[in-house]
Amino acid sequence: MRAPSLLSAAVAAAGLTALVATALPASTAQAAPSPRTLHASPEGTGARCTAGRPCSLEGARDRARKDIADGMDRDLRIQLAGGVYERTEPLRLDARDSGRDGHTVRWTAAPGAKPVLSGGRRITGWQAGEGGTWQASVPEGVTPRQLFVDGQRATRARGAACAADVCDAGKDGMTGARASGVADWKRPTEAEAVIRVRWRNYHCRITGVEGDTLTFARPCWTNSASGTGRTGPAWDTTTVDSAKYQGVSWFENAPELLDKPGEFTWDAQDRTVTYLPRKGERMDEAETVTPRTEQLAVLDGTHHVALTGIGFQYAAYHQPNTDEGYAGTQAGLTLTGAEGPQDQAGRHYTKPSAALTVRGGRHLTVDRADFTHLGGAGIVLERGTKDSTVTRSSLTDLSSGALYIGDTEPRPEPGLRGERNTVAYNTIRETGREYTDAVGIWAGYEAGLTVDHNTLDRLPYSGISVGWGWNQPEVRKSVLRDNRITHNRITDVMRVKDGQHDGGAIYTQGAQHGSTISGNYINRSAYGNTERDGNGIYLDEQSSHLKVEKNVLTRLGYKWVSNWAGYGIDNHATGNWTDTPAPALGGEGSTMTGNHTGLDRLPAAALKVAARAGAAPGGEVEQLRPDLARGATATQSSTEGEAGAARALDGDTNTDTATLEEKGAWWQADLGARRRLGQIEVWNGASTATADFDVLLSDNPAFTGATRIPVTGAALRPTLLETEGATARYIRIELRGSGKVALSSVLAHPDKRNG
Repeated sequence: MRAPSLLSAAVAAAGLTALVATALPASTAQAAPSPRTLHASPEGTGARCTAGRPCSLEGARDRARKDIADGMDRDLRIQLAGGVYERTEPLRLDARDSGRDGHTVRWTAAPGAKPVLSGGRRITGWQAGEGGTWQASVPEGVTPRQLFVDGQRATRARGAACAADVCDAGKDGMTGARASGVADWKRPTEAEAVIRVRWRNYHCRITGVEGDTLTFARPCWTNSASGTGRTGPAWDTTTVDSAKYQGVSWFENAPELLDKPGEFTWDAQDRTVTYLPRKGERMDEAETVTPRTEQLAVLDGTHHVALTGIGFQYAAYHQPNTDEGYAGTQAGLTLTGAEGPQDQAGRHYTKPSAALTVRGGRHLTVDRADFTHLGGAGIVLERGTKDSTVTRSSLTDLSSGALYIGDTEPRPEPGLRGERNTVAYNTIRETGREYTDAVGIWAGYEAGLTVDHNTLDRLPYSGISVGWGWNQPEVRKSVLRDNRITHNRITDVMRVKDGQHDGGAIYTQGAQHGSTISGNYINRSAYGNTERDGNGIYLDEQSSHLKVEKNVLTRLGYKWVSNWAGYGIDNHATGNWTDTPAPALGGEGSTMTGNHTGLDRLPAAALKVAARAGAAPGGEVEQLRPDLARGATATQSSTEGEAGAARALDGDTNTDTATLEEKGAWWQADLGARRRLGQIEVWNGASTATADFDVLLSDNPAFTGATRIPVTGAALRPTLLETEGATARYIRIELRGSGKVALSSVLAHPDKRNG
């Protein structure tokens, strides 16, 4: 049988033999018999499952189960009519629902149809309230943690940040009830504190206010603080009572905080939801949905099953609403339970709930599926799922991560090992909407994993994360090996606004013999971060035996390739292109050869690699603009320590120059000739985000008649200033008050008329 042309092209491009074997029937000398077809619809109730009398999903499953038990001489197709299949519990499939005798059971959309499994519950009966708000009653059994108005996600009402010197957290709770205003709220125990510490998120519900002290639900708070031995490796200092804690990011879900259009609150005592509409929204006409059902489909021990063209919407994630809360560890996994073994390698961390969960699956295919508006994650493949694929699917607007593949046990029994799974040609956007520590694609201890030609865009933390276990001894000889992260397009990740740190567009942990990171296009990872803390490819904790080759990496907040500590060994970076100079790649036996670094233009070969990456060929590539300041002459008002002014003109954001603390401190560069400028990039030093300064452009060294561009407040790293049409030979950065100018790099680009 001839394969669909799009899939054939994908397979040819990626060489995914496992995908062919799973998604397409083997050719035979004699044409295979036509599939037996059963029909299902949202209104289906019949037992015959015919086109004229369709079944419900369970009815079709049960009829198919009988047919399978009687023997299969052909594929079995369960065809879903279009419409919404409202789920109060997941569709459950097990070994009895699997293909056999070389045939596959296919759950598929009818031609032209768009079936959607939904865990949502509509909220109706809205009544106008005070201050432009609207209010509605909520049925028993429904807890609105997320709210979607005409398909647009609303925000739980939130307040301002509370700094650590006010909201001082400890093992028993925190101070700051009075200064934050929480002490004056009518029902503070309906609210939560949202805390971000480096790469972790914590969401814990307030349980009491006594004077200036707040207490929080347990075990959420216990699992967010140090002292249990369960929160992570011994060196970990990212708990709420650590030195890295900078305060509460915000409190949320109090009526007193409801002041911005698009915000809502949930009152569990009165069982009401209150919403402040956005401009143009009519709550008496809008379709308002909240996730209610946690999982929409669960496949336990199934094999040779395909899910094609099916949508998954409005699945809930209940754990954060309980006393467990959300005690983040990394990548969207959490620490749960009031007690348990001390866990330094993350074995006992809990994945988020997902709309589709596969446990112990074999030869499963998820193709052309659509996951959107979810309160948790999209897909989990776990407990030894093997030889399975997720292809050509869309995952967008998720509270947590998109895909979770594998588990956290470094040396599982053979039947529980994740092996030879494929994630290819998928589009992942706007995940981690609520839990910003979640990643786009996470894989634990996997072998033979292929992550190929996916597009990932607008994510709060790392894009693709493969490996687990940090620097613990068991990670040195785990089942991790032969993994491929190839030809992915990863753009606008580790976003500054989401406040996550210490990650990368591609992130790895652990020894991974035979593994490759190749042909990926990474643009804007942690771009604008005010500290050196966001990478292109991050070979973290014991990442070893990895090849990093022919990737294109631009607009990064820190290093293009980073190897954390010397215990990551035998890594090799070859033939990559980047606008950032090469850092040292640590670890015994590691090498860096033939890389094209510090570029101010991408050559044709790099543009070709970048354009071919992602779920669709021919994607837009951001070409770099030439740097007129490279090699210019720099001077400054004074020099701190041994830092050299020339460092700010070498295109290297990993080195700094700084003046002394003084009034009107300045740094300047002579371009050597009068040039027409289009853009200035000011990359601040890691130790100080230069603040409240002017950028001066002048034709003369005295800066008489100079063009003055003010920058107010602490500048981002980088600060981008558009100057199209301005001409200058001299560029100066000058403080308006006292302090020091600390710079990593200053770039001057010609205007568009000059290239």
